[in-house]
Amino acid sequence: MLIKTLKPAPGSKRPRLRVGRGASAGQGKTCGRGVKGQRARKGGYHKVGFEGGQMPLQRRMPKVGFRSAMKATRAEVRLDELAKVAAEIVDLAALKAANVVPAHTEVAKVVLSGKIEKAVTLKGVGVTKGARAAIEAAGGRIEA
Repeated sequence: MLIKTLKPAPGSKRPRLRVGRGASAGQGKTCGRGVKGQRARKGGYHKVGFEGGQMPLQRRMPKVGFRSAMKATRAEVRLDELAKVAAEIVDLAALKAANVVPAHTEVAKVVLSGKIEKAVTLKGVGVTKGARAAIEAAGGRIEA
């Protein structure tokens, strides 16, 4: 197969409709624009979603939800994810290096989810009450 021999499938490309060429051509007189009004004119400006002065649909619908800008800089770490970190002292840099939290994370917190077997030392990372108990039970400790 050569690139110069490639052609679209028969019937897939329709010819451009030439409007305003008389009644027998199919799109004569108003050329499919209806009658009068802003949209019938050449260059008739109308915004996307404009409904002629009626309250537009996107403004009639109620507002829903909230997206926190802070969410992108916060991260939760499960107990079983601490096992992936090779460093002796687990801090934010070690969590980022082990791809446990995203690179743009500013604050991380360990939550009680999963199990932890090895003793780890946490430094500069938040910990929930349950996670603190689980880490200390496994022989680890939390530094401020």
